[in-house]
Amino acid sequence: MKTSSEEHEVVDLFNEYCHGRMERRDFFQRSAALTVGGVSALAFAQTLLPQYAQAQTISFTDERIRPVYVDYPSPGGNSGTMRGYLVQPSGEGPFPAVLVVHENRGLNPYVKDVARRVAVAGFLALAPDGLAPVGGYPGNDDDGRSMQSSLDGDKLRQDMVNSARFLKRHELSNGKLGATGFCWGGSTTNFLAATLGADLQAAVPFYGEAPETSMVPNIRAAMMVQYAEKDGWVNKTRPDYEKALQAAGAIYEMHSYPDTGHGFHNNSTHRYNEAAAELAWERTIAWFTKHLA
Repeated sequence: MKTSSEEHEVVDLFNEYCHGRMERRDFFQRSAALTVGGVSALAFAQTLLPQYAQAQTISFTDERIRPVYVDYPSPGGNSGTMRGYLVQPSGEGPFPAVLVVHENRGLNPYVKDVARRVAVAGFLALAPDGLAPVGGYPGNDDDGRSMQSSLDGDKLRQDMVNSARFLKRHELSNGKLGATGFCWGGSTTNFLAATLGADLQAAVPFYGEAPETSMVPNIRAAMMVQYAEKDGWVNKTRPDYEKALQAAGAIYEMHSYPDTGHGFHNNSTHRYNEAAAELAWERTIAWFTKHLA
């Protein structure tokens, strides 16, 4: 979907807000000073907020899956324990497993829906809730964003490492592990690949910042890195990341989707680009099918 320069400006403001670099009030005040299609951009800005009820693609009651919440130890994390949304495909298993890492606001309905999509494709999916140590996702993204920003970032990353190890060793897992994530979760997926080494077989980060260049030689997973074309904050890390992957002899692909912005896979917001999201997801599932076989 083509968008005007004014729309892109509002989306850029929204991205600043989503990433904690702007307060909600400032976002709406600055949006109100713009126009989109001859009307105030404030109304357009309102449409950027997530609409989770309309965005669900797979119900938790779908007969092809069995979703449950699980608690597990997380030594070195924010509280020592974690909670996640575990979704089993139909059948008895064992299954190849995929960790689904949320954005910077906890385990919201969109990420749970993604976990269900992963399970429908035949993988044992775990979507950890990084906010579990402070009570879990609160039911809205604004509070979730504030809660996540209040946590110790290094311990939160350790919670994700522990979640990956829990999933890999789960009785329903065949020991083959993949990971995917979005925004903060994309950055964390890159971090997991660089941290877990040979314990992670495949990874598909969506619009996430690259790991430290010094960590890239540790990557053993097959990497499919998904980028939005109009995502300057993340894309500036791409060139050095690709050079480091090449130097390390890593198996990787990088894809950039035309006329997309940060968050294009999230079908609960205006940033969603259906054609790009569907293609990116087809590639994601094919990548896991190939490398977790």
